[in-house]
Amino acid sequence: MPKECHVVGERSVVTTTADTSRERHARRPADLLKAYVGLIKPRVIELLLVTTIPAMLLAERGIPSPWLVIATLIGGTMAAGSANALNCVADADIDQVMKRTRARPLVRHTVSTRHALVFGIALGVGSFAWLWATANLLAASLAVGTILFYVFVYTLVLKRRTAQNIVWGGAAGCMPVVIGWAGVTGRIDWPALVMFGVIFFWTPPHTWSLAMKYKDDYERAGVPMLPVVAEPTYVSRQIVAYTWLMVIWTLLLVPATGWLYAAFAVLAGVWFLLLAHRLHAATKRGEKTKPMKLFHMSNTYLMIVFVALAVDSALGLPVLGWPF
Repeated sequence: MPKECHVVGERSVVTTTADTSRERHARRPADLLKAYVGLIKPRVIELLLVTTIPAMLLAERGIPSPWLVIATLIGGTMAAGSANALNCVADADIDQVMKRTRARPLVRHTVSTRHALVFGIALGVGSFAWLWATANLLAASLAVGTILFYVFVYTLVLKRRTAQNIVWGGAAGCMPVVIGWAGVTGRIDWPALVMFGVIFFWTPPHTWSLAMKYKDDYERAGVPMLPVVAEPTYVSRQIVAYTWLMVIWTLLLVPATGWLYAAFAVLAGVWFLLLAHRLHAATKRGEKTKPMKLFHMSNTYLMIVFVALAVDSALGLPVLGWPF
């Protein structure tokens, strides 16, 4: 049987021509649907759902129009899917090298690069048109700006050039709360910027703990994530520092919320801080660490904080206000 040899990183991977052909010509509707869903990275889009709805509830300080919420989520999902699909196109070479991403559609050739590019652009254009028609021009413009920032600033410029890639590039993941707020109010107010900051400071501990686990993957792909280029103790110290900033930042939202949000923000923040400090202490002692525990916990933390925000807002609890 004819064989092809493909170089992957520093290793050669031998695949049969028949296997490659079978992947490239898999055209069953179910397989194609699964491949295109894979391009938009639905697990990543979960952040959109966790943060957008609470932002809209806080903007309304109650329950906004269900249709507006659904429409904003649809438009936001299209925008996030566009950014992720275009990211898959730009990072196909990296995805092929990393074990964690080798099953993605472009690596397996279940979707062609051209089709993925068209799909990503179409989703972006569609998200703008949809949000403009169902929400407002500001929300639509913010969505397109987020796509452009994620693709051209993070993916094409920062990701392969600096260890601060996800610090600044992570700003794209902070935008769903601003888009949700703008969808309700038609403007950007300070609570939206505070929510943006919560996710901004949350992103480094979340991503660097994952990168600690997959350090070899990133190193093989030539991506200078902080755990690749810095000592483990420096990385864990940075995780602690950003965790403190994140927890403090959540408290800035207290004047616009009620006691329920304030209580959960404090309790969840203490929990996150304890885990971050434990990771740092174990790293300093040279012990074997479990960074994925912090990674998974970071998702739970964000969910707790924003669900508490949603419930607090939906119930219309008395706003604590400023102490002066």
